[in-house]
Amino acid sequence: MLLFIEQAILGILFLHSPAHSYFNLTITKPLQNMQATHISYQLELKHPFAIARFSRTTTPLLLLKLEHEGQLGYGEASMVPYMGESYETANAFLSKVDWNRFKAPFDFQEIITYLDSLDAGQPAVKAAIDIALNDLNGKLLGKPCFEIYGADPAKMPLTSYTIGIDSPDVIKEKILDAKDFKVLKIKLGRDNDRELINTIRSVTDKPLYIDANQGWTDRKAAIETIYWLHEQGAVLIEQPMDKNDLEGNAWITGRSPIPILADEAVQRLGDIDKIKGAYHGINVKLMKSAGMFEAHQMILKAKSLDMKVLIGCMSETSCATLAGIALAPLCNWADLDGPWLTKNNPFKAPELVEGRYQLNNLPGLGLEGINANLFYP
Repeated sequence: MLLFIEQAILGILFLHSPAHSYFNLTITKPLQNMQATHISYQLELKHPFAIARFSRTTTPLLLLKLEHEGQLGYGEASMVPYMGESYETANAFLSKVDWNRFKAPFDFQEIITYLDSLDAGQPAVKAAIDIALNDLNGKLLGKPCFEIYGADPAKMPLTSYTIGIDSPDVIKEKILDAKDFKVLKIKLGRDNDRELINTIRSVTDKPLYIDANQGWTDRKAAIETIYWLHEQGAVLIEQPMDKNDLEGNAWITGRSPIPILADEAVQRLGDIDKIKGAYHGINVKLMKSAGMFEAHQMILKAKSLDMKVLIGCMSETSCATLAGIALAPLCNWADLDGPWLTKNNPFKAPELVEGRYQLNNLPGLGLEGINANLFYP
């Protein structure tokens, strides 16, 4: 009888949630010091998102809520298919976590060491935990995350708007969607790269960040394309060749007129030493770095090696995007456009003014517009 009543209550809450068609609810048991709740959420993209090797229209997410000492911390795992994570793997990982071992003030080095001991992989769900704990930490301390990490809001870089590979008409439509952005990030890596750039240049002269997504296979053809892209206003190039082709990427880096950044070739902190000298810089993404703490370490490590840093994102809501925004002033460039590429972001979008995010002084991430029915209770 008790189980029937619980199911009925959950059914009523589920039906009254505006986002009920997008997520399934999982409630973990309340723990002594911390309560954890997570839901699966299907993020819908405004346009099909195509890169060199695949295309998709949705991204599965896990949204996490932690409650401790009357404060709430929110986190997010964006589980893009090629990274190998899913709601099932994330749920299995969360079932291993002993939430009682996390005591405020949080020791984030101890936390990531512990999470890595549970599974060497799963960076996205680890990022959800890290982001939620950082949000909670800021609220318990009464400080914004950007202040805790020493980021100066006055140094916020422009952020780009990503345009995936598509037909000329859809490309032009996406450029119209990007009217509030000063920089465009362009996905290349197929045999129509120049046609796509020519289409973009027929309607805008905004600077371009280029992401080849390992799509180029001939280094000489690649460097010729890079020189041409430089003439077209390209500012940087991400991952021109296969991530495992260190020598080929280094050959391009040594000849490129603009910075060449490692993306797929760098996931976690330990990868930076492996690619040192082969790239001018790195693309840090919280879903690869297992969250804010290690992303911050990666930024500092790259700077110590005189490497430049782009902070990027996957398909994300405002939650994970705000975590990236808190670190963005520490970086050379930003590509944090997740909420602008989706149709069902469940939170208020971060404030964007003249192409730059505006940091608020709210403690933690500064996440706003949280629907009371999104999580239970």
